[in-house]
Amino acid sequence: MPMRYSEDLIEEVRSKNDIVDVIGEVVKLKRAGSNYVGLCPFHNEKTPSFSVSRSKQMFYCFGCHEGGNVITFVMEYNQYTFIEALQYLADRAGVSLPKMEYSKEAMEQADRKSRLFEINSKAAAYFYYKLRSEAGKYGYAYLTGRGLTEETIKKFGLGYSDKYSDDLYRYLKSKGYADGLLNESGLFMVSEKSGMTDKFWNRVMFPIFDVSGKVIGFGGRVMGEGKPKYLNSPETLLFNKRNNLYALNFARTSRNKKIILCEGYMDVITMHQAGFTNAVASLGTALTSQQANLLKRYTSEVLLLYDSDEAGQMAAMRAIPILKEAGIDSRVVDLTPHKDPDEFVKAEGFDALNARLEGASSSFMFEAATLAKEYSLSDPQSLTVFEEKLSERLLEIPAELERNNYLEALSRKYGIPSELLRRQVNTLALRGTPAEHYERPKSGVQKREEPGQGILQSQKMMLTYLANYPEAFRETKGLITPEDFTDSLCRSIAEGLYRQQEQGGVNQAQLLNGFADAEAQKQIAGMFHASVEVENEAEQDRAFTDTVLKLMNNSNEEQLKSWDGRDAAVLKKLISEKNEIEAFEKGGKMLHLPYENSGENKGE
Repeated sequence: MPMRYSEDLIEEVRSKNDIVDVIGEVVKLKRAGSNYVGLCPFHNEKTPSFSVSRSKQMFYCFGCHEGGNVITFVMEYNQYTFIEALQYLADRAGVSLPKMEYSKEAMEQADRKSRLFEINSKAAAYFYYKLRSEAGKYGYAYLTGRGLTEETIKKFGLGYSDKYSDDLYRYLKSKGYADGLLNESGLFMVSEKSGMTDKFWNRVMFPIFDVSGKVIGFGGRVMGEGKPKYLNSPETLLFNKRNNLYALNFARTSRNKKIILCEGYMDVITMHQAGFTNAVASLGTALTSQQANLLKRYTSEVLLLYDSDEAGQMAAMRAIPILKEAGIDSRVVDLTPHKDPDEFVKAEGFDALNARLEGASSSFMFEAATLAKEYSLSDPQSLTVFEEKLSERLLEIPAELERNNYLEALSRKYGIPSELLRRQVNTLALRGTPAEHYERPKSGVQKREEPGQGILQSQKMMLTYLANYPEAFRETKGLITPEDFTDSLCRSIAEGLYRQQEQGGVNQAQLLNGFADAEAQKQIAGMFHASVEVENEAEQDRAFTDTVLKLMNNSNEEQLKSWDGRDAAVLKKLISEKNEIEAFEKGGKMLHLPYENSGENKGE
């Protein structure tokens, strides 16, 4: 694996690119107190909620919660990788980045990958050429017969694999590639009887690109009645179908921040040709957790545009919890009376499909509608079971306002008295019906265990104090340490803040350099920009003191719970600490922070 650029170099590049200047080049910013505000470039809004702080060298949107430092912004705005963003900013500031150093093993693997990319690129070019040859006339007729234009065929690099099973092999051998490397490419099959033969033949070919636009594999649709109808590349050093999405290289640069998820290649290609350039598809497999996490890098909302038949609707049902697990909201598009997006676009056009996309059902209402199909709502007994199932689903929604909105919507749609449904939900809640009662398709992603929301909020608030008030470290010395933050992300942030404080002072933007995950950066930016609304100095001191005490109590309780019962000295120490906390509370001592009514130091 390549060595990462040093922290000092990353910080040099970041510090030489003033965030207000960089963002100001693409967003119209206006001075507002100590900050700058403007319309957020990451979501549509009419009232500015996008804030840029020169003192913190950070940005944060109070509307969509995007946030981070200047590197984060360049990554998100331009859809760059970290290295691409760093290179862009280094060039802008006149900083030379050294070439990345590789170990011998990494260099060998990088060389193999480079050669495989070459093979795939040459194969894609050869298939593209073959499509326009006499041999490819049936493939070309198939694509144009499906309504694809020459421009679309070129954009997606569509091609044709000849009916002769050694055609591509002979071509690539003529280019000097060894059998061992060709075998690794996934483009060939090897047998004792036939030797090396083409995996794809007599098929329309769909090159599969990674997010940077390099060919990593292929899909092929057979011409005629051969089986299987669609065939994908096997897993290789470059290609894993569970980790990639078709056309994401195009969709990631779309200014539409929602992503449309389709089922197949032709659906996506038709959507792009019709103007929906934010469409992607999974690669011959049901949506995976890896694909959902990949989507999360580029969007917070997915529109499921699956076939309208039973199989397509069930696929949508399976995708919803996987997307939810990744932190993505999903909506389901109704294509009836048409079977798939390709058929819909040809029959009704852009405007009609765009209206369907705009009116897509929330995943919750779609699941309710799917559930309704399982019951006879004209039968009292069946209706009762359906109402109970709806109540259980409503109970899964933690936010009371959202739950009430869906309750009212279900009441209107299915003619169920809202008060009756509300009483049923309350009855289930009193019984302690757990939301986890419902089985979900396993996504493979293990949820991070979090403390109770009250404790988590206190930990986040403490980080706000530490990030914005140097005095917070002095006031809490001997009371709390990073180990008292029981949430893993909060602990990592606390460790960074304490380390910076020991080295001379907090640098919020620099701290973000240590967190590669975009979601973590958003959360951190949110914490650093948060504020505690208080009326006066006494109220602020009370809020600060209460937050510290909550952390101390929670940390002590967690340690007591995890005590293994062996070392009595550990128990004695924890009990002593508990007594000290109680004495602190009873003594009524207040911890103090400077009070500034302007809010300049409280999250800006």
